[in-house]
Amino acid sequence: MIDKSIYPVNLKSVYSSPAESELQDVILPSNWKLSWHQAETLKALRDPNIDVIINTAMTGDGKSLAAYLEVLQGEYSAIGLYPTNELARDQEIQIKGYIDTFKPANNPRVARLSSAELEIYAENEGLKKSAAISTLTNQREVILTNPDILHYLHRGAYLIPGDSPDKLWGRIDKDFDLFIFDEFHVFAAPQIAGVINTMLLINCTNRKKKFLFLSATPDIDFIDKLKIAGFRCQEIYPLDNNKYSFPDNKEEEKKLQNQNWRQVSHSINLNFVSLEPSFKASETWIKENSNLILDYFQNHPGSKGAIILNSIAAVKRLVPFFQELFQTHNLTVGENTGLSGKITKEKSLLADLVFGTSTIDVGVDFKINLLIFESSDAGNFIQRLGRLGRHDSYNKDGEDIKFDKYTAYALVPNFLVERLFLGDNPPLENTGNYDRTFLNTTIKDQYRQVNDFRGYYQRWGTVQSFYLCHKLSDRTIQQQYAQSREKFQKACESIFNTSLKSIAGRVSGWAKSWKEQSGKSGNPIADDASSFRGSSPLQCGLYDLTEENEVDRFKTYDLPGILGNLEIEMWTEAGFIRALKETAQRTGQAIPKGKYEHCLGFMKLRSYREERLNWKFVYLGDLQGIADAWKVQVLTGIEVWQPDNNYIRDINKRLKKQGLVCYVLRRPIAEVRNKLRLPMHFQLYPMCDEHSLHDSSAPYAIAFGQSALLLDTLAYTFKSKGDEIWIASS
Repeated sequence: MIDKSIYPVNLKSVYSSPAESELQDVILPSNWKLSWHQAETLKALRDPNIDVIINTAMTGDGKSLAAYLEVLQGEYSAIGLYPTNELARDQEIQIKGYIDTFKPANNPRVARLSSAELEIYAENEGLKKSAAISTLTNQREVILTNPDILHYLHRGAYLIPGDSPDKLWGRIDKDFDLFIFDEFHVFAAPQIAGVINTMLLINCTNRKKKFLFLSATPDIDFIDKLKIAGFRCQEIYPLDNNKYSFPDNKEEEKKLQNQNWRQVSHSINLNFVSLEPSFKASETWIKENSNLILDYFQNHPGSKGAIILNSIAAVKRLVPFFQELFQTHNLTVGENTGLSGKITKEKSLLADLVFGTSTIDVGVDFKINLLIFESSDAGNFIQRLGRLGRHDSYNKDGEDIKFDKYTAYALVPNFLVERLFLGDNPPLENTGNYDRTFLNTTIKDQYRQVNDFRGYYQRWGTVQSFYLCHKLSDRTIQQQYAQSREKFQKACESIFNTSLKSIAGRVSGWAKSWKEQSGKSGNPIADDASSFRGSSPLQCGLYDLTEENEVDRFKTYDLPGILGNLEIEMWTEAGFIRALKETAQRTGQAIPKGKYEHCLGFMKLRSYREERLNWKFVYLGDLQGIADAWKVQVLTGIEVWQPDNNYIRDINKRLKKQGLVCYVLRRPIAEVRNKLRLPMHFQLYPMCDEHSLHDSSAPYAIAFGQSALLLDTLAYTFKSKGDEIWIASS
């Protein structure tokens, strides 16, 4: 029987062109040949007239080798910056493998640095974090870390009073030749602004450094901003230069192989599954089609699969169901989510079927031939589909297991299927044969495009610029960096199209307002604007009783996710920290505890709810005047309302006293999300005041922290014009 809700197409395989000629002074292992984009990247890195290289090669086409090829040739050093610690860990293994294969004479030393590892190292060695960073980065040719650490390092976050602002970055920026930003497309405007500011600081205080961005979908606006600041950019586009081929048959594939073209992706059977756009639609379909999934493994022995969903709770509910189903067939099931412990994540790499969330979008390189995924927008769809078809085989117990087929099921809303396959002139046909480029373009044209928050750079990105410029005026380095400061200020004002003098006035005004409101010093709004990914004032400490490994039970999670999806039991901070210390002592394993210092509350996680519970924020007063201010504010007196919740009183005692950076809109949350095209995981929540507490739906929407700053750049579209509401065209 044909399932009328499934629309299949075939994706052609992808081949990448070899380099056009051999490069001089490049030592490669025997029988190795560079791809065109790898050779072009190396040329650009060696060109003294180029500062920034953007490599847009497809996922799986060897961008990592292109990035580290010069390091593998001799005296060259690089800092690799990865959006997730899992990806950095995966890249460490890959780079050490390159070193073993290439055998460079200087035998480059590699170190990986994350916040948790930094905290543990500093504590074990009895060092300040600044001293630990100096020790860990000294005499290394390759440092693998995240852009968060690079950001805060240049903002003096690890220093103590009396240290000069350049104590750390002054040496690190001089010691390393190349800064590599991998998977850069996953970042939003605040992170991009942070990277731009850091690049400008490095560029204005050092001899010319190289910056390499690896992204299959580069941001043209970002590149334009760099050019405005005077960076000399080289964009490497294999697709635009006809360096990819999409053969129609085996004969064409054989011809390409004989010409040394390298296979990047295998052909894929892609099935679009049309679902009602409801909360549990994907979860329900996966459960109802569990035998279809099991049959795939039985019909294609040696298969490995991944199921990528948007909801952690859905993954947590599905994993035990599939573990019970698969174990009778000697098949294993793992999980890899933001709430999965380290050991659980590591085990997931060995499982036959892994369930994951966004943690595996840009994490480790899974070797799979079956992919089932849901997505929230065009970029998300393309990113997740890119996980499939990249490998011929995997190694199991010393045996090379070959894949015989590659299959994907894209769980998408029915309106997308209608746009793709139905109507008078649909872009896709059932069982049609398409290349990746055409499919990606079609998905971008027909699927939801999320907002890129372009207004953020001018309005909020310059707050970071102001603080960096201010630090260059510190008495310890003022004379040394006088010219650098002037150059930095000019570049920032050019890129962000605003004056730092006006930003100084805004920063001063926020601090004054907060002082008058709370009687406290500080500047919460400026702190959020200066952060990299933002800090959540709603983060809670969790002791996860569902986690098998004792050490991995200590976690953090945001209160909104807890309220909707988790069955919990309140705990005291003292009890949580005592258990953490006792577990570390008993197991002999270090457990970083720094991230729990500012938690809103502490609790034990007992299980995951089958159905999401309703809740909303409530303000103890009238919200109308606050919403009509149309600006980011710091509010106190916010609580959570949820019926039949026994523990919410303890949370509210602390929550209502906190000053929360927020933006309030007098519109229901669904309307704000739809009209502003907000990303799926954008942190926007339902809100009411004492007058609307018992309304059937919350009439207000609220965003906190960095999300509030992003919302501020779009909220003007809801302002009244006369008696009508107008929406600016996108």
